[in-house]
Amino acid sequence: MATFNDATLGVATGQSTPDFGAQKSSQPNVNAIKFGSGYEQRVVFGINQNPKSWDLTWSAKSNSVADAIETFLDARAGQEAFDWTPLNSATQYKWVCRQWSRTHQYADINTVTATFEQVFEA
Repeated sequence: MATFNDATLGVATGQSTPDFGAQKSSQPNVNAIKFGSGYEQRVVFGINQNPKSWDLTWSAKSNSVADAIETFLDARAGQEAFDWTPLNSATQYKWVCRQWSRTHQYADINTVTATFEQVFEA
C-alpha cells in the first residue's frame, strides 16, 4: 500500500503537506427509527462508525509538485486506499480520494484540491 508523503511523491520536504485551513468532517453512521408518536430511537451502525474526511488544498505549487500529487491520485483512481497521516496527528490511517482538481494559476504556479475519505479495511 502506498503512503501519501514527500518520499512517495518524490518531492522536497514539506511539499506534500496541505495548506493551513484544511477542513475535517465527521459523519457518524447512525440508524434512526421514527415512531408515529414523534419519538425517535438512534443506534450507531458498525464498529467503524465515525469515518472522517478532509478537504485539502495545496496552493502555490510548481508544475512538478502538482504533477506528483495528481499522478499519485490518478494511480489510485479513487478505489485503491493509501496511508496518510492527518494534520496534527502522529497516526496514519487509510484513505481514498474520489475527487480532486487542479487549477493552473499562472506560469509554474498551481493549486490542487482534494477530498480524502477515511476507509476501514484489513
